[in-house]
Amino acid sequence: MFYISQEDLHPLESHGDEVFIVLEDLDASGFNYRKSSASLLDMQLCLDWLANFHATFMGKKPENLWKTGTYWHLDTRPDELKALHDQPLKKAAGKIDNKLKSTAFKTFVHGDAKLANFCFSPDDSKVAAVDFQYVGGGCGMKDVAYFIGSCLYEDECEQFQDDLLDYYFSALKQALNRHKSQVDQHQLEYDWRALYPVAWTDFHRFVKGWSPGHWKIHGYSERIARETIASL
Repeated sequence: MFYISQEDLHPLESHGDEVFIVLEDLDASGFNYRKSSASLLDMQLCLDWLANFHATFMGKKPENLWKTGTYWHLDTRPDELKALHDQPLKKAAGKIDNKLKSTAFKTFVHGDAKLANFCFSPDDSKVAAVDFQYVGGGCGMKDVAYFIGSCLYEDECEQFQDDLLDYYFSALKQALNRHKSQVDQHQLEYDWRALYPVAWTDFHRFVKGWSPGHWKIHGYSERIARETIASL
């Protein structure tokens, strides 16, 4: 089940230098479970949330939001790019960024859709999301790749990638239908599936420059990055 205003912003007022914000308490609203690891069912629930979020804002232009969503996109990470020792990845960074920006199917991305930013109901039937500070325009695959990478280790990424993408796109089509969207769903899936490894490589570029010993830098990510670079 999908809830878009998970950390519901209610009144917001500013008086001089002071800003007053009223937020919903998700624990009190029935989303009081946090998880450090996820089952496939948990991941499907979160992918449902992302699919509905992306469908809701498909084709919308970000106003009073970041032009480009996510905290790791290239324009905001010159220090990490400078520190990156992987020269082929470093040289390809601009092309990777442009490839993601050039999609004909833009939406809003959550921008930090890791497992830690999802809150579950006790019966695991509903999920809510928090931490919307990096919402902005972009390709939905940036959220999907980042989320899957936050849940799975190397061998699991390889094992479950296709099934999880199939699930996401099925949920996305259902959500687009509910919104009576006129977008070409076949072309959207074709475009975004091809951008999944590009989005994965984009985040890999950031992590490798930011924390070269990070657990997310593994054989699967390195292979995806090599294949993506070779395809540009």
